[in-house]
Amino acid sequence: MPELPEVEAVCRKLRRDVAGARIVSARLLRKRSPALERAVRGRAIAAVERLGKNILLVLDSGSAVRVHLRMTGNLYVIPDLRLRPEATRAWFALDGGRALILDDSRALGVVDLLAPDDLRRLRDDAGIEPLSEAFTLEAFAALAGRSRAPAKLFLMDQTRVAGLGNIYAAEVLHRARVHPRRPMNRVSRRKIDAVRAAIVGVLNDAVQSACNAYSGPGRFEASETFPLGVYGREGEPCPACGRLVKRIVQAGRSTYYCPGCQR
Repeated sequence: MPELPEVEAVCRKLRRDVAGARIVSARLLRKRSPALERAVRGRAIAAVERLGKNILLVLDSGSAVRVHLRMTGNLYVIPDLRLRPEATRAWFALDGGRALILDDSRALGVVDLLAPDDLRRLRDDAGIEPLSEAFTLEAFAALAGRSRAPAKLFLMDQTRVAGLGNIYAAEVLHRARVHPRRPMNRVSRRKIDAVRAAIVGVLNDAVQSACNAYSGPGRFEASETFPLGVYGREGEPCPACGRLVKRIVQAGRSTYYCPGCQR
């Protein structure tokens, strides 16, 4: 599933390719939305923003098209609408003959229209953006101190920190040496600082790697350079201490950790 770094990589490409472009027509193929199709027709894409794992195509009307890629989605520009792949679930024909398409083999992605008030509420309800100036130690420590949730589940709560998913939450806790089951309000201030620094470090490393290599969900080119310390490595030696990586299940998802590093 695309997480914050992959979604950020998609957004950076879209900012380059569609910012300022005008939408000539649009169609949602899996679940028709005539209201959305009418609302975007003739509108310019004023900005491309990322909010957590959401891609926002902000229109010159003040509304926005929200796209969530879910498991297999990818959003990119093709030179001609007639060249769209079979797994296209939505398309936006642009001036000049190009098209922006949602390519989604499992058809799980979400496309909807947000009125200005809805867009404002989405921004207000989202957690802190971990790559923003608002993600200070004081703000993060305050959130952590109010939560008894296990560290892994806390990091994946989008109302607290926006954008972290299963892979990078595991890598953050490994880098910070925090056990995934430890309640956040029982993590020391020193460790809270380490977790915050690990979030920023892991995401910056992963964003750079994804920008170089990401070509779609689960598809990375040879230039992929982000090293996984624990995720998906059950039974393999930890690169830091050599102990074998373990896997547990939290909220129905696999969590990988090192019993030597993360106590």
